[in-house]
Amino acid sequence: MNIPMVDLRPLLAGTEPAWRANLAALFDGMQFVLGEQAAAFEQALAESFGAGHAVAVGSGTAAIELSLRAAGLGESGREIVVPALTSPFTAQAVLAAGCRPRFADVLPDGLLLDPRDAESRICKRTAALLAVHLYGQPASLAELSKLARGRGIALLQDACQAHGAQADGLPFTRFSRAVAYSFYPTKNLPCLGDGGAVLTDSGSIAQRLRLLRDGGRRHDQTSRIRALNTRLDEMQACYLRAFLPKLAEWNARRARLAALYDQALAGCEPLRPVVRTADSVCHLYVVRAPRRNRLRQYLARHGIATGVHYPVPLHLQPAFRDCGAKRGDLPIAERACRQILSLPLWPYMPESAVEQVAGRIREFYGN
Repeated sequence: MNIPMVDLRPLLAGTEPAWRANLAALFDGMQFVLGEQAAAFEQALAESFGAGHAVAVGSGTAAIELSLRAAGLGESGREIVVPALTSPFTAQAVLAAGCRPRFADVLPDGLLLDPRDAESRICKRTAALLAVHLYGQPASLAELSKLARGRGIALLQDACQAHGAQADGLPFTRFSRAVAYSFYPTKNLPCLGDGGAVLTDSGSIAQRLRLLRDGGRRHDQTSRIRALNTRLDEMQACYLRAFLPKLAEWNARRARLAALYDQALAGCEPLRPVVRTADSVCHLYVVRAPRRNRLRQYLARHGIATGVHYPVPLHLQPAFRDCGAKRGDLPIAERACRQILSLPLWPYMPESAVEQVAGRIREFYGN
């Protein structure tokens, strides 16, 4: 049996009546931009995630950029502390907002932003911390928010891999004024293209975000501020509205499969799963694998797809070479990027697939 990293077909089949009804309503109304589907999704998303407002945008990258701009940091040139281990789009969003990433190291077990290392990177030019909830695991929001308050800077969140997660039983919006999400097809809450949203408890921030996503306009043809064109497509909103009610069930299924991986790989030396927090929504199941590339090739020969999230720490990527860090400066992130491997995981993946993947990994390591 071939095992892909992700398979969206069961998700589509299980929600087909809902998304077909949404599409029919869309074509009846014939409003394909900023219409009823996106508005309904925004309301449902805010309610589901415990936020005051949700503003749907064109991508997760745009959601991060608009979070920075809504915080008054656009074109400021100020530094934003970002973990070195995350998607490059996190740092690209910082650059797009007219700010400058300053990279910090990650914790050795969970690979999330290290608050102590982040504090050491704060200087007079620092304007904000950008917490990334990597692999579906909430970062240390209580500690990071305390740090941000103590140093007089903002805290923002990249929750593009953490749909439905909370921190210490609280919605993410309780810890910062803006939280960015992505609805890329592989995410816990996916659409069938690009999509994103910013969640906030602030009415004024939400109002500014709506201006920023639509060219600075307010339902007319007058641009009031410098802004972008990044609006969630109505067709994608049709799918997102159908998928959202299933998110909790899908997240529970991910957690079940991740627990099965834990059991099946227990004692499989020298491989080590990345430590998950209790409130993880298990976006990815990631292990640290010596001889990773050879393991990937071995699994591929047996029809098992894998991924690497992410192979190069941000401070060593050409796009960010001017951000003040060099090889050796962030050793935990650098070491992790040489070892991390993402195993197949999606809500309707058969449990037998976990056993098959784990069995091949044990074969490779001679367990």
